Amino acid sequence: MIRFGIIGTNTITEKFLKAGGQHERFQVTAVYSRTEERAREFASDQGAKHSYHSLESFASSTEFDAVYIASPNSFHAEQAITCMKQGKHVLCEKPMASNQQEVANMIKVAQEEGVALMEAVKSTLMPGFITLQDHLSKIGRVRRYFGNYGKYSSRYDAYKEGTVLNAFNPEFSNGSHMDLGIYGVYPMVVLFGAPVSIKANGVKLASGVDGQGSIIASYEGLEAVITHSKITHSYAASEIQGEKGVIVIPNISEPEDLLIRYNDGTTETLPGRADKDPMFYEIEEFIDLVEQGKQQSSINSFEHSLIAADVLGESRKQMGIAFEADDY
Repeated sequence: MIRFGIIGTNTITEKFLKAGGQHERFQVTAVYSRTEERAREFASDQGAKHSYHSLESFASSTEFDAVYIASPNSFHAEQAITCMKQGKHVLCEKPMASNQQEVANMIKVAQEEGVALMEAVKSTLMPGFITLQDHLSKIGRVRRYFGNYGKYSSRYDAYKEGTVLNAFNPEFSNGSHMDLGIYGVYPMVVLFGAPVSIKANGVKLASGVDGQGSIIASYEGLEAVITHSKITHSYAASEIQGEKGVIVIPNISEPEDLLIRYNDGTTETLPGRADKDPMFYEIEEFIDLVEQGKQQSSINSFEHSLIAADVLGESRKQMGIAFEADDY
């Protein structure tokens, strides 16, 4: 049984804990929030016996072994490093940090302290993505990757009325690139590695973050196109296009129901539907790392998180979007 402490008392944390409840080796024992009342309330709601409103007291607690971080992006690095220096393993919600330098610092501390650190990108650990990797060779040489995720944010309504909530506030290292663009970027990196170059464009909002954007990443003989938006919906599927066929991915954030359309007109439905909550598989991967004494996942690895952070950072730079943590 791995005892978890929780940082972040929001909807994504509730989904995480629901998924954790499906895992026989998962137990939540502690909650941290900046306000004492909220920490106690959330801990009570989730059945955790211990609550903290001091990060230092939380990190040094002996009541948990690992921490799941789902706070605003700008807090990830500091909170993760504080916990890792107290010997805690860290599963950090995507994006792992504000930029590549912060990710590199987190990895350095994890290596020094001998603890596990993993970016909580659920999609690349789900059965559908594993199946995609296993069947990728069937479509021949890959020529184009298209990763699309557009989801209109309810917080955009408030933004248009003059209230800038966290989702559109650069102080918290937010915006469409960080929140949704990573769903297209991370699978690309896992499948194809680091691109040779990228070009980025999009809609920059007056608050200083992007509402939507696109990235064209160049590889040798391969083009990757990523589109993302928090100010419009999109219902277009993602695709991996090869010389012998195309793999259609209906939902890049939760890949399943994948279909190969071959050039001769035949089709093949791929196996790999999730039989657990989508976040279950990242929890299982992380728990396995902790129990096996490993510091990083072979899929959501240190290298992949560094490359993804670099792609996102360069894309933002080309759009003129900077966070306080950036040093452009």
